Amino acid sequence: MTQLTKTDFIQYLNCPKSLWLLKNKTEDYPKGEFSLFLEKLIKEGYEVEEYAQQLFPSALKLPDFGSAQLTKQEIAKGKTQFFQATFETQKGVFARIDILEKKQDDTWHIYEVKSSTSVKKDKKHNHLKDACFQKHAMIENGYNVSQVSIIHLNKDYVRQGDINPHQLLKIEDVTEQINNLYSSVVNQINSAVAYINKESISLNTCTCREDTRSNHCDSFKYFNPNIPDYSIYEIGRISAKKVIELTDQDILAISDIPSDYALNDKQQLQVESVRQNQPIISQKEIKNKLSSLEFPLHFIDYETYASAIPRIDGVKPHQHIPFQVSIHSMQHDGSIEHFEYLAHELELPNKLNQFMQASTGKTGTFVSWHASFEMSRNKDMIEILPQYEEYLSYMNNNMFDLEDIFKTHYVDYKFHGSTSIKKVLPVLLPELSYDALDVQNGTMALDLWGRMVIDNDFDENKEEVRKNLLAYCELDTFAMVELYKKLKKQF
Repeated sequence: MTQLTKTDFIQYLNCPKSLWLLKNKTEDYPKGEFSLFLEKLIKEGYEVEEYAQQLFPSALKLPDFGSAQLTKQEIAKGKTQFFQATFETQKGVFARIDILEKKQDDTWHIYEVKSSTSVKKDKKHNHLKDACFQKHAMIENGYNVSQVSIIHLNKDYVRQGDINPHQLLKIEDVTEQINNLYSSVVNQINSAVAYINKESISLNTCTCREDTRSNHCDSFKYFNPNIPDYSIYEIGRISAKKVIELTDQDILAISDIPSDYALNDKQQLQVESVRQNQPIISQKEIKNKLSSLEFPLHFIDYETYASAIPRIDGVKPHQHIPFQVSIHSMQHDGSIEHFEYLAHELELPNKLNQFMQASTGKTGTFVSWHASFEMSRNKDMIEILPQYEEYLSYMNNNMFDLEDIFKTHYVDYKFHGSTSIKKVLPVLLPELSYDALDVQNGTMALDLWGRMVIDNDFDENKEEVRKNLLAYCELDTFAMVELYKKLKKQF
């Protein structure tokens, strides 16, 4: 009997075939690199659990890899509170429960601990189905579960001094929601158990074929090897309904979409770019937008650090704190000056704001890529450092998002349905590349800098790391400068 864990079950709900492949043909399952982002989520989950455990000072901590038999033995001894209680059913359903408490009426209360600031109910993170899975494993072992709660972070908590777990965390009773879902989830669990124990399945296509690109399983290419370049999955913000309509007609390539098929204006531009085999450019609109910008132009990019548990005073769970900024300032005559700042420690961005204000003043236009991110960080900084409100408000009121040009006025199918600078840059300026950099993206920058300033066991060369972080952030703003110059020269 093949074991089914809670993680397996969530994967089954997203794509049954992907899970079958993982369980039955492990050597064929696309390994892929374990992303830094997922590693960070897991590590933060453990940190939140440590604080949640402080709410139950009398609980028995069972071994992380303890057996279901050990849990039963400890329950038989009369213990009433446990961390990491383990249960396994005869069909191979395996659950490890974060916190388990026996009530006075001899029924049980399950607590699931999450590093989010709310109870998630979306397709990829359904905390209620997680909890149903845990409840099912206990019930199959003869235990009466009368209550289920989710312990999650309090989104309004602001750290001031030592962390009080009672203020940091919220306990949300979801018993009624679990009861409403339970029977249907049990049916899904039973289906998952039966499915992963099949000797063979059809390896042609998987259910993700009828879903949008962001919801494709890791093994999508394995099951769908014949998806063409520039496929319908690359159409920006295409709905699952549209994907199903097109795949039902065996239309997978953008070039095969009927000319009268209903798409929104932005999507239609992308389709038209494929058909014409060239970018669709609105020269007049681009020229007007760029001409309206007031010099000097300050091309700006932040790198930020965020953690589930706030590490410094004045910060909320998961709040992004800028630790680095790169600014390329361009004067009307085309001359450019570069300013850069990289913090040496995790602190409120006081020095960073002083540096920015001294570098740019309240002048000209600030240019960023996906400006909503920088603007949100500025709003956060106004809240925690109100002395910089005038400067940060000026920046937000005079912000131009260069990415917007590539959403509607310069649409190229070679961007593969994305307007990320890392997709646009290789097409317009192939001589500029992130490939040679040691730091490749913002998640990598966050992880590397965070470990450098927090981890006492950090063993990499700090000067080398700082140099790599500066090079990455500098390329972000230099790339914007060069894209701006190319557009100005072209139009």
